[in-house]
Amino acid sequence: MDTRDRADKSAVDQQDAPPGLGLLTMLRLGVFNMGLGIMSLLTLGVLNRIMIDELQVPALIAAGTIAVHQFMAPARIWFGQLSDSRPLLGYHRSSYIWLGIMAVAITSFLALQVVWLLGDGIATQGWGPQIYPWVGLLGVMFAIYGLALSATSTPFTALLVDVSDEQTRSRLVGIGWAMLMVGIITGVAITTVVLQAIDLDTSLAELQGSVNRLFIIAPAVVCGLAILSTAGIEKNYSRRRRRSLTADREDKVTLRQAFRVLTASRQTGLFFTFLLVLSLSLFMQDAILEPYGGEVFNMPISETAQLNAAFGLGTLVGIILTGFWIVPRLGKKRTVTYGCLGAALCLLLIGLSGTTAEPVLLLTAVCCFGFASGILTLGAIVLMLDLTVAETAGTFVGAWGLAQAIARGSATVLGGGVLDLGRGLLALAPSGTGGASPTWLAYGLVFFMQAVGMVVAVWLLKRVDIQEFQANAKQAITAALESDMD
Repeated sequence: MDTRDRADKSAVDQQDAPPGLGLLTMLRLGVFNMGLGIMSLLTLGVLNRIMIDELQVPALIAAGTIAVHQFMAPARIWFGQLSDSRPLLGYHRSSYIWLGIMAVAITSFLALQVVWLLGDGIATQGWGPQIYPWVGLLGVMFAIYGLALSATSTPFTALLVDVSDEQTRSRLVGIGWAMLMVGIITGVAITTVVLQAIDLDTSLAELQGSVNRLFIIAPAVVCGLAILSTAGIEKNYSRRRRRSLTADREDKVTLRQAFRVLTASRQTGLFFTFLLVLSLSLFMQDAILEPYGGEVFNMPISETAQLNAAFGLGTLVGIILTGFWIVPRLGKKRTVTYGCLGAALCLLLIGLSGTTAEPVLLLTAVCCFGFASGILTLGAIVLMLDLTVAETAGTFVGAWGLAQAIARGSATVLGGGVLDLGRGLLALAPSGTGGASPTWLAYGLVFFMQAVGMVVAVWLLKRVDIQEFQANAKQAITAALESDMD
């Protein structure tokens, strides 16, 4: 009787199983990331340039207010847990995604209006205490923008966990990141077109009108892309109900219980630390790469801009190859390991290329670094999606996003600090040792520290055990629900 019941249940489960993701569906989901890429360039590129160059806002104030949205990253855990436990308008993920992206669009436009008011205040009253309230309001607007971004991006990543399986996950993530790069390139094109108006000596009123139109049309298009990208996906492809222990229960995992599950396994802390070290090592060069090209290689601004293009091209190729070929053949941990070691080697080559002052060698090394970065980034994301459980997927995705946001926000500061440390050490060193200028050594210290960080990340990765994590997480969920019943 029991055997027949289990067989019948298995047959029903097979009939109820959602269809697998096809290539067109994966491309459709990737369109959401394309929209996020457009918004990031729109916000960071256009607003940053207008504030600093056109409105004469101090660069520290402009960068600081925009960076506020990064500090809202802890909210990712809360939004992830909400999407896990509280369906909105009948959906666990989709409604949060749609409302969040609409909030992103609206907040970006409102932030732009505060930028105009800030610029007008500086023009009429000069910089002083009377301007501080506008700076504070702009910071608040970017804080809300960061919350909205968390509200849409975290449930979307959790949706990728829900709809994918072992066979499709690496390809799905690869397509998503490739589309993000397409969105960034599209954002660059939009930014270039808009900023041409600045070069044509147009009046501030004309510039304000054109940029306002841009911040209405582009975010509206992004909202439309987000809805088209995800409409019907959760309903037709989500496997969350089949995987979850709590899908048919009236009681759900609360935020307190979710944190208990999050901290139940030592693997969570290990992987969080791994992501932190990996992201720090990956992004430390962001603020110093172009100055490196200018100061050591004597590259003009137009040529140093090509460094970002070389890195982006290498990253895009690495992501695509990793999703469709490398991960399915090597596995996730080996892919990330080889990517980290390759990145460490490329970083050392970037530093050593300063001894030659040959721009072609630097561009080649940066492109190779981008390729290795694409491999390790995609491998780490696929591994991240594996280190979740259905009941608390959003919570775990929020935690991983928090680690990356902390590292991304700290990497630029750390990179500049290490560069200053290198300059200070060179100033103390005896002069007259002959040969090439020692300037490259200060930059080389940054790249060397990144390479060391990549090796440390490999060491941490070796200690990560997916099976141990999943077993501990399942036990913690069962224990949390049983204690709640007691």
